[in-house]
Amino acid sequence: MGTYVNPGLKNFLANRNTEYYVDKSEMLAKFNKFIDSDSRFVCVSRPRRFGKTMAANMISAYYSKGCDAKEAFSDLKISQDSSFDIHLNKYNVLKFDINGIYSKRCEGRSTVEQLTFKVIPEMIKEFPEVGILPSDIIPDAINKVYEVTGVKFVVIIDEYDVLVREKEDKELSEYLTFLNGMFKDDSMLESIALAYITGILPIVKDKVQSKLNNFTEYTMFTPGVMAPYVGFTEDEVKALCSQSGMDFSEMKRWYDGYRLKGNDVYSPKSIIRAIEEGEYCDYWTQTGSFEVLKDFVNMDIDGLKADVIDMIAGGSVPLTTNKFTNTLENLNTRDNILSFLVHLGYLSYESDRPGYAMPGHCRIPNKEILEEWEKSIEDKGRYSEVVALVKKSEKLLKATLEMDGDGVSHILEEVHEDFTSILNYNRESTLQDIIVFSYFYARAFYDTISELPSGKGFADVAYVPFVPSYPALLVELKKDKTAQTAIDQIKANNYPSALKSYKGKMLLVGINYDTETKKHSCIIEKA
Repeated sequence: MGTYVNPGLKNFLANRNTEYYVDKSEMLAKFNKFIDSDSRFVCVSRPRRFGKTMAANMISAYYSKGCDAKEAFSDLKISQDSSFDIHLNKYNVLKFDINGIYSKRCEGRSTVEQLTFKVIPEMIKEFPEVGILPSDIIPDAINKVYEVTGVKFVVIIDEYDVLVREKEDKELSEYLTFLNGMFKDDSMLESIALAYITGILPIVKDKVQSKLNNFTEYTMFTPGVMAPYVGFTEDEVKALCSQSGMDFSEMKRWYDGYRLKGNDVYSPKSIIRAIEEGEYCDYWTQTGSFEVLKDFVNMDIDGLKADVIDMIAGGSVPLTTNKFTNTLENLNTRDNILSFLVHLGYLSYESDRPGYAMPGHCRIPNKEILEEWEKSIEDKGRYSEVVALVKKSEKLLKATLEMDGDGVSHILEEVHEDFTSILNYNRESTLQDIIVFSYFYARAFYDTISELPSGKGFADVAYVPFVPSYPALLVELKKDKTAQTAIDQIKANNYPSALKSYKGKMLLVGINYDTETKKHSCIIEKA
C-alpha cells in the first residue's frame, strides 16, 4: 500500500467521516459496466468544489487491492448492486493528483519526471517479484506487472488538466505525450481495466491530445449518465436541509441553478459549508478561480459586455460551444470565453436540443455566483454604470417593500434616464421594459410574470415570491394619467385573483409616467 500505488482507505474514510456525507457510490455501478469494455476510458470534468477529489478517493478505495473496503462500503448504495463483490478490491490502482505533483516538483524536473520519480520506487516496492527497474517509465512498469501477475490496473488521475490551466506550455507537450502513452498505445490497452481522469476542463483538442479519442467525455455541457453524480441533486439537498434544519427554499435560491440532463445540481462544497456555518452566503471566493473571472469580464470581445449586463440582470444569452478547444490559448472569442466560464462553474448551460452540445443558452445560476459576478466588475471602469444600476435596483426593491412610493418614483426616473445608454439596445424602449429591467434585482427572490392574465384583462407585471417571507407584487403601469388610476384598475379588474394558488401577502404597485415632465409617480397599497 502506497501513496500512488494501491492506496488504502484513509482518504475515503476521512471523506465519509462527516455528519453530512452524501452517498454517491452508485457511480461505481456505472464504472463496473465500463470495466474491460471499449467504454473503460472515462473523463469526467466539473468545476472546483463539485467533489472531484472525493469521487477519486471513493473509486480508489473500491477497486484497490491495497485495502479491504467491504465494511467501508457495506452501508452504501453500491453494496446492493449485483456487481459489488465482483469488482471490490480486485485491481491494482494507480492514483495521481497532478496538481500535487506539479506544485511539489523539484527544481530541474518536469511534472512527468517528478511523477515518474515518485511512482516507480513505489511500484518496485509493491511488486518486488516483477523486476521493475529504476530507469523504467510508468507505462512499461504497468505492463511488467500485468505480464507477471495477470492483475489489471485502474488508473485514476485527479486534476489532470492543471498544466493546461496554469499555461505551462513548455511542459504540456511532454505531459500530453505521457497521457497518450498511458491510454492510447496498443501495448497498454490490455493492462488497463479502467481509466478515470477528472479535471475542470474536458480533454484538450489539439494535434497531440486529440489522439485520445478512445475516452468518453462527461462535461458540464454533455454530462450523460454522470449527471446525478456531478454535484448534489435536489432530493439530496432536501434531505440535508431536513437533517440540519436549514431552509430549503433559501438553499435553492443561493446555490441552485445548474441543470444537467434534467437534473437540478448544486455545488456540494457550498451546501455543506452553509449547513456547517448555519448561514447562507457566498463561499465561492475560496476556490482561487475568482481572479480568472475578473480578467475575462473586462474584455468586451464580440459584445461580451452586453452579455454580462444581460446575465447580471437575470437573463440568458445564446452560446455555441463546438469551437472551444479546452485550452486557454483560444480565449479570443465571446463563445470560447463563455464556454470556459461554464466549465469553471460561473455560468450554467442548457441546450435547446437535449443530447446536443449546441446551440444553447447560458446564464448566472444562482445568488452565490451572482455575488461573484458583481464583485468581479466592481473595480472595472467599463462596468461602473452596471455596478451603479445593480445598487439602484436593490434600493428599488427595498423601497417597494417598505411602501415608499416617492423613493420608487425617484429611482425609476434615474433608471429611465440611463436605460438606453446602459443596454445599448437598438430598439424603442417601453415603460414596461423599464420597469422589468429596473426590478431585475427582484429576480433573486421572485419569479417574474409579464402581462399576467386575469378575468378582466392583464396585470402588467407580477412578481411571485419563491422566498416565503416576501410579499407578491402586482404592478400596473400608466402613461400620462395617475398612479391612483393604476391602483384603481388593479382593484376593478381583480388582478389579485389571477394568483389563485398564492396565499401569502401582496402589495399593489401603481406607477404613472408623465411624458411631458419625464416624471414618475407611485402609490403602493396592501392588497
